[in-house]
Amino acid sequence: MDKLSVSIVGGSGYTGGELLRLLLFHPAVEIRQITSERNAGKLVTRQHPNLRTVTTLKFSSMEELEKCDLLFLCLPHGQSMEKIDFFRTLAPKIIDLSGDFRLRDTAAFEKWYEKEHVNPGLLEDFVYGIPELHRAEMKNASFISSAGCNATSAILGLYPLYKQGVVSDQPSVIEVKAGTSQAGASFNEGSHHPERSGAIRTYKPFGHRHTGEIIQELSIDKPVNVHFTATSIDMVRGIHCVSHVFLNDDLNEKDIWKMYRSAYGDEPFIRIVKEQSGIHRLPDPKILSGSNYCDIGFIKDTDSNRLVVISAIDNLMKGAAGQAVQAFNIMNGFDETTALTFPGLHPV
Repeated sequence: MDKLSVSIVGGSGYTGGELLRLLLFHPAVEIRQITSERNAGKLVTRQHPNLRTVTTLKFSSMEELEKCDLLFLCLPHGQSMEKIDFFRTLAPKIIDLSGDFRLRDTAAFEKWYEKEHVNPGLLEDFVYGIPELHRAEMKNASFISSAGCNATSAILGLYPLYKQGVVSDQPSVIEVKAGTSQAGASFNEGSHHPERSGAIRTYKPFGHRHTGEIIQELSIDKPVNVHFTATSIDMVRGIHCVSHVFLNDDLNEKDIWKMYRSAYGDEPFIRIVKEQSGIHRLPDPKILSGSNYCDIGFIKDTDSNRLVVISAIDNLMKGAAGQAVQAFNIMNGFDETTALTFPGLHPV
């Protein structure tokens, strides 16, 4: 397998560290550089102690970046779009893990990010980074915008239903419980360490920017009506997403199961979890820690047409670095599961 030279821009945060951990064991990757302005010249293990003895890489500054085959951008929101012209001179392919290029519509970006986009002409050039929805476009892509973690869990959980057109016009209500590392998934250059917070708080009862991604990706035949809330809870990794949707018809669970199997039956990282007994009958983010899987289950309300959909991911993996590596594999013709086969831990 020929190796591609890859660099990570903004590598001191949790996402950059997780991405480095995966790429160090990717047989087709040569990691050329990883940047951090504050930590330039220091060993990466100062920020990512889990990689001790695994790598002797040191952080570089952005001005020291050399040309390579592909750049992963793990910068805080707003920085990628400001520096994208510079990054394009360094690599023909870019995967951006920030939110700068996730929304294709300029007006939608301004609504959800409350700022003007400084490079709106490039929004259409980036493929939205959920492989299960956009695998075909990724194969020929030069630029991919990795999806938000909350958005990934919600979209994957609901996509088969909206694709089949079985959801009514009533609002769908999506509630995410997320680990504290989500707040630091893009933390960089000395931001707080979320695992020390321990607080349980609803940090976005409405107006969360990931709502824009959910609307964009689920509006297949018509605009969707969704309400989204995100709550940080006292765990480090993981997202537990509970969605309440109302169906057009009184479908039974067997019909719903067939829709999910039709959409995801051949997907390597989607598992339909709906057991009849035991303590793991529905998705649990704890057993997904470190894995690139998304587990999805559902329960039909017997007294109404309400369907409760539960989806779970590791926000730093399928919600960030793992999904980015999955997209990397697709766009470069590698086996999609390369460097991503770790199944998660149990018990945790």
